[in-house]
Amino acid sequence: MENFDLNLFVRALGLAMAIEGALWAGFPDRMREAAFSISQMPGSGVRVAGLVFMLAGVGVCALVS
Repeated sequence: MENFDLNLFVRALGLAMAIEGALWAGFPDRMREAAFSISQMPGSGVRVAGLVFMLAGVGVCALVS
């Protein structure tokens, strides 16, 4: 963990927040529908979807670095 770049981590977190905010600002009705759909899914389905997206994100980071 000695090579952890906190500055890069905070910038990446800020970028993720900016993208999420842009989606909510640009498509509020569609985002509300998506949030409602997710709220109707069983917990196991949400968990699996979260794991898939998490692994996809880690894969993208691994490909880039």
